[in-house]
Amino acid sequence: MDWTIADLVRCGVGEDPARPALSFEGRVCSYGELDDASSRVATGLLRHGMAPGDRVAVLAKNCPQQFEIIAGASKAGAVIVPINWRLSPSEVAYILKNCEARVLFVGPEFELLVAEIRGELEHLAEYFVVGASNSPNSYSGWRDAHDAEDSRYPVQPDDVALLLYTSGTTGRPKGVMLTSRNLFTLLNEVGPMWGLGDSTRSIACMPLFHIGGIGWALAALRFRGLVVLVHTFDAEELLAVIARERATHVNLVPAMINALVASPSVRTQDHSSLEMILYGTAPIGKQLLADALRSFGCAFVQVYGLTETTSAITQLDASDHRSSVDGILNSAGRPYSWVEAKIMNPATLMPCKANEPGELWVRSAQNMRGYWRDPDATASVIVDGWLRTGDAGHFDTAGYLHLTDRLKDLIVSGGENIYPAESEKILLEHTAVSDVAVVGVPDSKWGEVAKAIVVVKPGHSVSDQELIQYVRQRLAHFKCPSSIEFVESLPRNAAGKVIKRQLREPYWRGHQRRIN
Repeated sequence: MDWTIADLVRCGVGEDPARPALSFEGRVCSYGELDDASSRVATGLLRHGMAPGDRVAVLAKNCPQQFEIIAGASKAGAVIVPINWRLSPSEVAYILKNCEARVLFVGPEFELLVAEIRGELEHLAEYFVVGASNSPNSYSGWRDAHDAEDSRYPVQPDDVALLLYTSGTTGRPKGVMLTSRNLFTLLNEVGPMWGLGDSTRSIACMPLFHIGGIGWALAALRFRGLVVLVHTFDAEELLAVIARERATHVNLVPAMINALVASPSVRTQDHSSLEMILYGTAPIGKQLLADALRSFGCAFVQVYGLTETTSAITQLDASDHRSSVDGILNSAGRPYSWVEAKIMNPATLMPCKANEPGELWVRSAQNMRGYWRDPDATASVIVDGWLRTGDAGHFDTAGYLHLTDRLKDLIVSGGENIYPAESEKILLEHTAVSDVAVVGVPDSKWGEVAKAIVVVKPGHSVSDQELIQYVRQRLAHFKCPSSIEFVESLPRNAAGKVIKRQLREPYWRGHQRRIN
């Protein structure tokens, strides 16, 4: 069958309406309850004048009502637009105006933000407040005023289901159009690879506005598992939830894993129920991975993907994490069987050989339909069905993908190409380093040089010269940072990726060119 998000709920009800679907802060919601609530949402949207393909936006932290809205929008044939709640009011307004959202569902903590920008949103017909609120625009009141008859709108596989806006680390965010076919090309296959089934108790602590958050949660529902929803990430709370819920699966980014391993509770809370930790979106240091494997004792699986590829397209299996083959743990694994991938020379657009660096291009049914109302941006990244990822790397002779950097993060120093990820990986291996980012800063002689921004582990001390020498012993000197700055923390977006633009800004202020 051609799956849609609505079908996840419908099929769950057909098998067992009483089966638990969601767990949140002690309350369990069954598939039957989720089906009822989502049908009421669909009825409400249709009676509100929503037409198939219209956009429904959500600005809220993780909560069960989001699944009612997501499934309800699917039942009505609408496009769901989850918005990053960490954005400024002007950024939220830009997205709502760009996608021309007709209806907005907002968490109570963001009601004042919406009131502030309401006058700018000419296409927004109404907004409803999700959760505890004295607002007259109560979501629960609106939802319960409609009947629970499933509209059964015939959604097509290539209709847009999700509109996810990129993080905007290099400019205005772009809306990535993902169809049901894009989504279920992945979700239909990952059950055996991720060990998902009807006994799965999967923690969703990544924000649902991120493909790694919403995709992970929907994957558990696809195989009739239970989604244990966490409002926002907190290391102590998450460890307690794992123990209380007897969780079997969780999806994390390395920064989260670092926080869990550093927590005193990791030694006292019972996490023996964990079967697998999935991680990705950012490089992980060898020492952190070793500490995590020792702390949790479960299988670890790494995935790599983009919003534009509907999440994961390569995987480093649990067995790879136990391999003694040199270099495998530094890779992003191998492409899925249904994903074509190649490395292309970005200058000549010719294929590269094994171990030859270039840009990763991929082709599969997971590739996005395109960027929302931006044909030029779409044409710049999709060429003859191939998606240019903008990520630099190479394949080794065994077919493992080794990523070196984002092409846009490339540092050109005296004509030499420097990929920051190379020195970042080495610095993360130092016992005193907790987090690091390497950026290009202006230099009168070389144009630009590499600078490392370092977070030191609590209770440790290290000098800048010690770290520079540490890298120089392991990497060609021209690739090494020429200076170090120590900070308390690095700015990261919701996907856990460092916002390097923000780190570079102070050094390039006053320069007409941001590269030299």
